[in-house]
Amino acid sequence: MSTAQSPQPDNATGPPGTVGTPEHPDGRAPAPPGRDTPPRTPDGTGADGPDRHPEPTPWPRRLLVGLVVGLLAWGVAALLGPEDGAARQLGAAALCAVAAVVVQHLVLVPDRAAEERARRAESLLAETADSVRGGLRRYDELRHGLNRHTEDMKQLVETRLVPPARPAEPEPPSPAVVRIDSVSDLATNFAEVLAPGLPILSTFVRLEMQRVIGHMTDLTTLTAECPGENHDWMLTLTRAAEKSISATSTSVDRQFWNSEPASRYLHAQKEAIEHGVPVRRLFLLESARELDDRLLRLCEEQEVLHIEVRVAVLPELPPHLLRGTTNDFIVYDEAVSFEIDQDLRDVNIRTRLIARQDHVHDRMKRFRELWEAGMSLRELEVRVDDEEDGTWMVDRG
Repeated sequence: MSTAQSPQPDNATGPPGTVGTPEHPDGRAPAPPGRDTPPRTPDGTGADGPDRHPEPTPWPRRLLVGLVVGLLAWGVAALLGPEDGAARQLGAAALCAVAAVVVQHLVLVPDRAAEERARRAESLLAETADSVRGGLRRYDELRHGLNRHTEDMKQLVETRLVPPARPAEPEPPSPAVVRIDSVSDLATNFAEVLAPGLPILSTFVRLEMQRVIGHMTDLTTLTAECPGENHDWMLTLTRAAEKSISATSTSVDRQFWNSEPASRYLHAQKEAIEHGVPVRRLFLLESARELDDRLLRLCEEQEVLHIEVRVAVLPELPPHLLRGTTNDFIVYDEAVSFEIDQDLRDVNIRTRLIARQDHVHDRMKRFRELWEAGMSLRELEVRVDDEEDGTWMVDRG
């Protein structure tokens, strides 16, 4: 039986001051020389955060613990089984020592991996929180910017587009309109808020706003005009009409009805009729030679859309009706006249909007007179058949 005493742990842990010494009150041993250790901050925390767990045991300490466990196992085996022999006792001690070393390694390595994963998760959460805070800050800045621009636009419209109140005393007629020199500034301010970042699109928005605001300024005098034939005005007024649409169509625009804008125009008139707005169209012909099947099909096509259609041959009208104007015009709600002017070559050169009541009243009077003198679709069918057969002998009037 062995009488050797087991070594004491306090004497095998290293030099003084490694366990519970004043220099290290937390009971931790200093790192061996040459071993990489994370830097520590002045407050006692490591570079990766506060010390929550002791650092992993170095290999010399693991071997020392295994040796102590082996000696204890040898002593226990010698006391409990002296008859087993020294070889079996030493084998059992060596097995226990190896097991202690392996257990330390297996227990500490997962702890280090878990700590590494925890540090990575904390870092990821911190980055995500910073990103969310940055996004919320940018959202608040954008919202404040939009509110500021909205207030600026509201103030701009109120100060520049709303006409001032007329004074009680009569003054020389001077329409309260936006000054021409302020139109470009107003268009520029709108462009700065609404335009995309591309320079060409910003310029395009500014020019379009300047054009639109210019027309709005002109309409304060109840008259506006633009060069050429403006189909957009015609479509917009058709959609805006609420009471009636009365239109004339001369031989000049006969080719218009085969174009793409004509299909959109007829579709807009169909929608207006569905909303209870009656539409009347009067075709004005320069001579009876234009009475043919093509004109008849055009009238029938529009009658299918529930548009009231009539035809008048100008040379056959009574003399008092020949003295009025015969250019194209459309009167919307008996309040606005849309007119197209032609040159000597019958080319559409100008589009005008006129809302003066005396002018609109004259246009409606002219339309009603020509409408009463025109032929209905059934009369037109008979007239076309007679023209083709050569049996039409007497002109009207």
